[in-house]
Amino acid sequence: MKQNQWGLYAIAVAIAVVGALALGVPVGTLAILGVALACPLMMFFMMRGMHGQGGHDEKLHRHDDDHSGSGRV
Repeated sequence: MKQNQWGLYAIAVAIAVVGALALGVPVGTLAILGVALACPLMMFFMMRGMHGQGGHDEKLHRHDDDHSGSGRV
């Protein structure tokens, strides 16, 4: 997601909220929906922020393919 798209997403959410209110959806229902969506959205953004910051140690996952024997006794 590019940084310049945040404004478009904010406008889309605002239009959805105003549209839901215009259709008669209670504010309490929208608040519960917002709280229910907050947890997965925060997890998504936090995990996305960890990309490329050493989450896995590459040395531990590297396999040594040069074995001197077959490994069988």
